[in-house]
Parts: sequence; structure tokens; C-alpha cells
Amino acid sequence: MITLDEAFRKFKSRLELNDREQKNATQRHTEVREYLETKFAVERSFLTGSYARHTKTKPLKDIDIFFVLKECERHYRGNAPSVVLTAFYDALVAKYGKAAIRKQSRSVNVDFGVVIDADDNTDYRVVSIDVVPAFEEGDDYEIPDDDSGKWIKTNPDIHADKATASHKAFSNEWKGLVRMVKYWNNNPRHGTDKPVKPSFLIEVMALQCLYGDWQGRFDYELQSFFATLADRILAEWPDPAGLGPPVSNGMDAARKMRARELLQTASREATLAINFARRGQNGEALKAWRTLFGPRFPLS
Repeated sequence: MITLDEAFRKFKSRLELNDREQKNATQRHTEVREYLETKFAVERSFLTGSYARHTKTKPLKDIDIFFVLKECERHYRGNAPSVVLTAFYDALVAKYGKAAIRKQSRSVNVDFGVVIDADDNTDYRVVSIDVVPAFEEGDDYEIPDDDSGKWIKTNPDIHADKATASHKAFSNEWKGLVRMVKYWNNNPRHGTDKPVKPSFLIEVMALQCLYGDWQGRFDYELQSFFATLADRILAEWPDPAGLGPPVSNGMDAARKMRARELLQTASREATLAINFARRGQNGEALKAWRTLFGPRFPLS
């Protein structure tokens, strides 16, 4: 029977992108980038978000692409955020059809119609991409925020640097643990409403909640991580770059309370799995972790 450490390492590997997934992701984001560059004056476009930081979990959804617009498109910056989002929405509808395109607060989502099976497999294909219009603002960027009706500052380079530093400081296990908890956040047990939203908030909290030295035990680290997230989910969590609104603004008080309850449940379930292992019931421990995380956690 597979050991717990082997199971967690296999689980971590399953959440990493393989060559076929990376190839499909490259094909898809190149296709979107090349098309939008025919519709807007784009200074440059680049991958950002959790995909670029290697903290994206599976199924592979919502790969972020920043489209930095040239000065001749600056008229969009003088208007409400909805104007540029609508322009990108209309352009994408013209190529992919209305059913595939969804306007969001800060981006436009392109859904490729990929079906996710019961084991969270997508036949190595990307489910969707998020298109983010942006303007340079010194060393930072401004992006539209339709919820507030304002343009907000951000700097994905700072986010990436902080994630890289945390990963290195935690014996190169930090990103794997973040992906695991993000995968838990996607567990169908929670329904379509993720406990923690946006999932970036998990990563932001991990910058402070996953600290100290790696102790070599995935089960203990994850139980502690879930417990700490539950304790601190009600707090305000600023943008790590110190530029935009708090990342925790994505949830109101009721959503935060629901997230805390589910994180507390996850911590208790992790404790139960650890207790199975302590009693030598390795098979039951594996089943408990699979129930907690979902179908990509291995039983053998």
C-alpha cells in the first residue's frame, strides 16, 4: 500500500502541469493574444496570476493574460472601467460566440467548452482564460474594477517575487501546499460557491500562515494550515503589492463566516486522518484525505 508521504507527493505531482497541458495552454493563450492584438493597440501582453506564479491548481481554469494597451488607447482610461471591459467582451464574442464569453469585475473570461469529468480530468486541455486590460503606471499597472467603478493599481511582479521567496524559504514545498489547499477550495462538496474567494486570497494568507521551517510532514503542515486559515479568515488581507484594495474584499461577512466554518471542518477532518495514521490505519487515513481534498488525491 502507498505510504502517506508517497500519496501526498503523488497528489502534488498530479496538481502540476504536464507537458501536454502546458502545450495546450500555450496554444490557447497564444491564440487569444494574437487575435486581440488585431482588435486593440497592444504594447505587450504577458501571462500573470497563479499560472505564471506556478500556484495554479487543476482543473486548469482562468489563466490570466494582461494586455497592456498603448497610449493611443488611453481614451479607455478616461472612462468608467465598464467601457474597456465591454470593448474586450464584444471583440471576444465576435470570435468565440456569446455563450463562451463572460464579463467579470476586472477581466473578461473565455470559456473553451471543455468538459471536466468526475475525476477532474479535462483531457489535458485548458478550460478557460481571463483577459485583463491594463495600462502602465510607472513601474505598476492600472486595471479596471467594475465593482467599484474605479481603475485600481496592481503589480503582478511583486506578487510573483513574494511567492518565489516564500517557496524558497519553505524548502520549496510552499507552492505545492498552496495548490493543494486551492484544490480543496474547488472540491465539489462545497457546491459551485467556493469557500474562499478569490482563490488568490489563499495564496495571500499563505505568505504569512505558512512560515518557519518545513518539518517534512504534509499531513501536519496541512492540518495546521487549515486551522490557521480558519482563525484568520475574518481579518482584512491587504494586496501584497500594497497597491490595490484588500484581497479579502472579495467576500462579505456572511461569506467569511461560511469560509471559516468550512476551514474549521477541513482542519478537523485533517486531524481525523492523522489519527487514523497514528493508529496504523493507513488505508483509512488515505480515504480520509481523499474525502477532504477530492478525486485527485491517490489511494494507491
